[in-house]
Amino acid sequence: MTHRLILIRHAKSSWDDPFADDHARILNARGRDAATAIGTWLRDGEYLPDHVLSSDSARTTETVARMKASWGADVPITFLPALYHAAPQILLEVLRAAPARRVALVAHNPGIGEFASAMATEPPGHPKFHQYPTCATTILDFDIPKWNDAAPGLGRVVDFIVPRDLTG
Repeated sequence: MTHRLILIRHAKSSWDDPFADDHARILNARGRDAATAIGTWLRDGEYLPDHVLSSDSARTTETVARMKASWGADVPITFLPALYHAAPQILLEVLRAAPARRVALVAHNPGIGEFASAMATEPPGHPKFHQYPTCATTILDFDIPKWNDAAPGLGRVVDFIVPRDLTG
C-alpha cells in the first residue's frame, strides 16, 4: 500500500524585528505569497494530504493556514511543539505515528531538509534540493504497509518544487 509524505519547509519569515522571539516570527510578504502558491500547486497537482502535522511556531502555522486556504478541502491539522526545529530523528518518530496515509510535515531547516535527503531513495535533480529554501516542498511515495515501517532511503521522489519555480 502506497503512503505519501509531503515535506514542507515553512515560508519566508519576517526579520523586521531582530529582537523578536524566534518562535513568534511571522511570514513576510514574500512568504505569504509563496505559501499560497505552494498550496495552489499542491491542490492542482492532486498532492493534498489527508492530515498535516506542523511545528507550532507562528511562521509554520501561518504557512499551513495560507496553503490550506487554497485547497478547498477541510484537511485536519495537528500542531506539535516537538516539530519546532526538530532533528530528522524526531521527524521520523512523528511520521511513524502519523494518523493518515497521505501526510504533510511542515517544519524548519536544517531538520526538514536533512530529513528529505535521508528519506529519498535518490534526490531529485533540482539544484535547490540540498539547500531546501523556504517553502521548498518534496513529495515522496513509500511502498510500505504502515508509517511505522518508514525508514531512510525508502521514499521515491514524485516531485520537488520551490516557490521561485512558480513565481519567477
